[in-house]
Amino acid sequence: MSRVHDALRRAEQSGDSDDRRMVPESFPPTEERNGSARPITESLGYLDLNVNARAAVPLEIEFAGFLEKVQQIPFRVAPESHLIDLDRLHEMPGEEFRSLRTRLNHIQGQQNIHTILVTSASPAEGKTFTAANLAMAQAQLAENAVLLADFDLRRPVVHNLFQAERSPGLSDYLLDGVPLENAIKRIGNTNLYFLPAGSPVKNPLELLNLRQVKTLVQALPRIFNWVIIDTPPLLFSADANLLSTFTDGVLMVVRIGATTYDNVIRAMQSLCENNVLGIVANGARASELYSKYTYYYSKQD
Repeated sequence: MSRVHDALRRAEQSGDSDDRRMVPESFPPTEERNGSARPITESLGYLDLNVNARAAVPLEIEFAGFLEKVQQIPFRVAPESHLIDLDRLHEMPGEEFRSLRTRLNHIQGQQNIHTILVTSASPAEGKTFTAANLAMAQAQLAENAVLLADFDLRRPVVHNLFQAERSPGLSDYLLDGVPLENAIKRIGNTNLYFLPAGSPVKNPLELLNLRQVKTLVQALPRIFNWVIIDTPPLLFSADANLLSTFTDGVLMVVRIGATTYDNVIRAMQSLCENNVLGIVANGARASELYSKYTYYYSKQD
């Protein structure tokens, strides 16, 4: 972790924020989690809290042929989203997200890791940007069905990146019994699937505390090779801390020139489980980090 600490120290000392991009840092090992077989139809039980004064409803997932039931929506990336361009594979920061993808796939080859929680210490550090681009990079692989899930019920923005509807989504599935295949959407003719946050709720933490949320997160790898979850910042609410106990690993996003070393340490210490896979440094100066890529690809012309 010394490289991580050195990177954080440099981030705290640097104040420039122009022309910056994302750079993945190192990944310490995590403990393997053993999965267990489940039947084709898995009942998720009944909501045991009267969240938002709505009636409790039975929740079920029919795994057989699930992806064929999901509606496909147009691939419409918002102009201000800064998502990677799938038609221009060698541009930055696409190379860096493919590098991050390679590291995670290597870890997955050694351990049972399928659900990744992406968070940060504080707002505006690039967690949603990282989660969405990592999901797109993973979905480029032919064998990957990837789910990008927006569990940030306080300030959800993932649906805006793809110019999609916010509901039906996660909250509608949990509270109103909307079938999961109706809440999830396929993004264009790709391997990327998207679960929006859903209708607004007044008490997000109470909703996420339902045992059905844990069961859902643990069931999704039956359908998707990777489940990438966007959450609120760790120091902003307890949501990400709770959700981290359901997932296989956590990616912490820090922003160079903005995130302080102390905030990152506080955020990591707040986690109930020691399952941090690594730190993603967002906001790296392109002139400092990508000269090697520019040189290499210029030689291919």
